[in-house]
This record gives sequence, structure tokens and C-alpha cells, in this order.
Amino acid sequence: MPDQPAAAPEHGRLRLNLLILSIVKFNFASYLTIGLPLAVLPGFVHDGLGYSAFWAGLVISLQYIATLLSRPHAGRYADMWGPKKVVVLGLVGCLISGICILLSALTEGQGVLSLILLCLGRVILGVGQSFSGTGTSLWGVARVGSLHIGRVISWNGIVTYGAMAIGAPLGVVIFRSGGLLLLSGIIIAICVLALALALPRAPVKGSKAKPLPFRDVLGKIYGFGLILAMGSAGFGVIATFITLFYQDKGWDGAAFALTMFSAAFVGTRLLFPNAINKLGGLRVASICFAVEAVGLFLVAGSFDPWMAKMGAFLTGAGFSLVFPAIGVVAVKVVPQQNQGSALATYTAFMDLSLGITGPIAGFILSYAGVSLVYLLTALLVCLALFCTLRMMKRQPQEAAVEIKENA
Repeated sequence: MPDQPAAAPEHGRLRLNLLILSIVKFNFASYLTIGLPLAVLPGFVHDGLGYSAFWAGLVISLQYIATLLSRPHAGRYADMWGPKKVVVLGLVGCLISGICILLSALTEGQGVLSLILLCLGRVILGVGQSFSGTGTSLWGVARVGSLHIGRVISWNGIVTYGAMAIGAPLGVVIFRSGGLLLLSGIIIAICVLALALALPRAPVKGSKAKPLPFRDVLGKIYGFGLILAMGSAGFGVIATFITLFYQDKGWDGAAFALTMFSAAFVGTRLLFPNAINKLGGLRVASICFAVEAVGLFLVAGSFDPWMAKMGAFLTGAGFSLVFPAIGVVAVKVVPQQNQGSALATYTAFMDLSLGITGPIAGFILSYAGVSLVYLLTALLVCLALFCTLRMMKRQPQEAAVEIKENA
């Protein structure tokens, strides 16, 4: 974490939010480069290049694997070099991925070469996203002060899901208009514009203090990461299996259930921007887990479409503040010069959770039905709630100090 003073207290709420948005817009750009080709590439690989569904899925998964593996390195480099350099490197990675998509489109007639270029671009995009995402959070905290770390993480999440929600349908429209060549050109243009806006900004210095080894950082924050992983499973099963759940019930409107989840997620972050500062991270997390669990239980036991929609809504509202609420506490258990590594490692637990939730839940679904998937996930979120409450009891003094400092 860079050695930067806290932002002056006279920052108004609007000015504070605008300052944060001026930084997290770079993460919006990086996630837009992820969202734009997301719904297009599987069809290009399967129909355009003639490869199987396995390869179509692998092309998408490579990015998430690269993001997971590179996150700890992104945090460490942000601590050492300063977050601006890491954000710029991340945007360069996104730019290279766009160039790889362009080259893949140009070599579509040479199937193997085109697929290799596409896979290479996805790996580089995954690394670029982990660098830009981690870097923007730390850059934002360096600008507004550690008191507002929860607000920075919340805004970073809003632009992340906003970019994905906008990017996927927009990418389909662009692809239908001009194919992969036009889509890759727009991705490249977005990255060039983001770099042009990022490079002139004042840099933030990295820490000169000796950082802790990665294993020590992991040892301090793994408990928080495991709780985050359990809570993230709720998001994973809604995003992945709500369509199958509706099909199993013979209902229409699965897309609207996803919309309600997303609206609740973003709306909760916008309506309660100061909840973490006022109540403390662990208290907010415990409330969120309770709401998320109720939502998942409601989906599991729904006998009418409105119950499933309400369950998706509550799951989105509950999951919304889980990441920033626990993250605020997690980064404070390591020295300041290691907070970048802590935040990146903590985030990797969510990446891992989302990566394994699909296969495990899919296995359960195949043998026991989709309703049991939601019931077991609700129980897992209840376990996360129990662990959070136990953590609060073990750290009553720290929680009290946190609230006093944030008041």
C-alpha cells in the first residue's frame, strides 16, 4: 500500500465520490474489454473456427484462471511500484488482448493459429484485469485516505458489474454489425483512450518498507478469504443456474430474475455507502450474510416465480456489501506496506470460489436437482454468517475501535 496521507476531511460526499470515480474509471475500461467479447467468443470458436464446445469454454475460462493466479503478484507490485504503474500495465495487457483478438479474426482461415492467438489474448487479459482491478482500488485509497477504503472498494465493484452488464449485450450488437474485426477495433480504442487518460495523472509512490513474504500475508488473511469464498457461492449459483432453475420449474422470466439480482447489488451499494464506516465491516458482513441466506432459502423453496425473483433480489442485496465489508477488516491485519498484497490475495478467494462453484454445483444438480443446489448454498452462507459472528466475538475491542475511528 502506498505511503500516502489520508484525504482532507473537508471533502464533500459528492467531491469524494467524483474523486474515487476518476480513478475507478480505469477499472471500468478494463472490465468493458472483458464484457464486450464475452458473449461473442464462444460462438466464434465453435461456429467460426469449428472447434468443440470444450474449446469454446476453455477460451473463456483461461482469462479467469490467469486472473486468479496473477492477483497476488498484482498486489505485491502495487505495494512496491505504486498503483498507477500497475494500472497502466494492466491497461496495456487489455490492449494487447484486443490486438490478439484482431489478429485472431484476420487469421480465421488458419484455425489453429487463430485459436492460439485467441487463447494468448485471454491469458494476457486475465493478467491485465488483475493488475488494473487491484491497482485502481489501491490508487483510490491513496487519493482519499484509508478511512474511505470501503467506499473505494464499493465503487470499484459498481463499475465492474456495470461494465460487464453493458459490455456483453453491446458486444453482440457490435459483432452483428461488423464482426470480430470491428469488435476488436473498439476494444483497442477503449484501451488507448484509458491509457491516454491514465498516463498524465500524478503517480503514487510505492512503499520503501520491506514487504512481508506472501505466505505470511496469506496466513493473516486466509480466514477472511474463506468467509468471502463461502459468501460468493450465492452469487455463483444465481448467475450460473437460475436459468436452469426456471426451466426445471417450467417458468419464464429467468432473465428478469438476473436483472433483479444485479439491480439489488448495485442499488444496495449506492443506498448504503457509509454503512461500513458507521457500523464496522464485520457487523455489516453479518447483516449481509443473513439477507443473502434468506434470499437463497427463498429461491430453494419457491413454488411461484415471484418467490424466486424476490429470492434473487435479496441474494443480490445481501451479497452486495460482503466483499468491501470483510475486505476493510482484512487489509488492516497486515502492515501498511502489504495492504496491496492483502487485498489482491483476499480477492483471489472470490475468484477461486466462483471458479469451483459451477462444477461442484453442477455435479449436485445432475444427481439431486437444482433446488438442492440453492438449499446447500444457503446453508454455506449461514456457515459464513456463523464464522463472522465468531470473529466478532474474538475481536470485540478491535471492532469497537474501528467504529470509533470511523464515526
